[in-house]
Amino acid sequence: MPRKAQTESMSDRDAAPGGAAAVDRALSLLGAFRPGDEALSLAQFAERTQLYKSTVLRLLASLEHARLIRRQDDGRYALGSEIARLHGLYAAAQSLDRIVLPVLRALVAATGESAAYHVRQPQGTGWVRLCQFRVDSPQVVRDHVRAGDLLPNDRGAGARVLIAWGPEAELPRAAAERRRYEEIRALGFCALVGDRSAELAGISAPVFHGDGRLAAAVTLTMPAHRYDARHAEAVRSAARELTGLV
Repeated sequence: MPRKAQTESMSDRDAAPGGAAAVDRALSLLGAFRPGDEALSLAQFAERTQLYKSTVLRLLASLEHARLIRRQDDGRYALGSEIARLHGLYAAAQSLDRIVLPVLRALVAATGESAAYHVRQPQGTGWVRLCQFRVDSPQVVRDHVRAGDLLPNDRGAGARVLIAWGPEAELPRAAAERRRYEEIRALGFCALVGDRSAELAGISAPVFHGDGRLAAAVTLTMPAHRYDARHAEAVRSAARELTGLV
């Protein structure tokens, strides 16, 4: 039998009516983070939640498995990559969607193809490509990426744009590959057939913050047999419309 805590924990004091105690306790660990906290030790979690360290360890194992928490080399625990992904989804449901979605819908109406808004999503020591917003093509044959999906960071027009206008240090060192990204920057967009998948084509252009930093990539995707290079101008126009607004 588990020991009964001598001091009532935070989760016990604020338990969800009809909820699960284990979930309340796990969420109390996430709630233990305060502004300015980079990571917390086992002792800090126990102190702030009033849970036994043995209980905290079990809960941290589940949170780490779900990527809500990650264990650092120094033994402390920081928030995990899933938090950032969920934040991206939350942002998609808040104010940013009022800016981005109308532009994507207009792009879909103009081209008949699917439009997406991709951002760089930190993961571990690197990053992946997060589809933060998506408007599907009305056509039956299309790709089936959804908002919230994580995509490769090295394949596809959207990924190439996020690399080309990303940190200079992340550009490939090989001369041929580096020239490829220099050409993308010179064009102002990236158009590829069969890069992420042999059956798909994409056209992507960069979106910038008001201070000139890369914000995202607006990407139009379509089956390879429907690729139309003339859509590039519509994609670039959509990216320019969003620049400075996000």
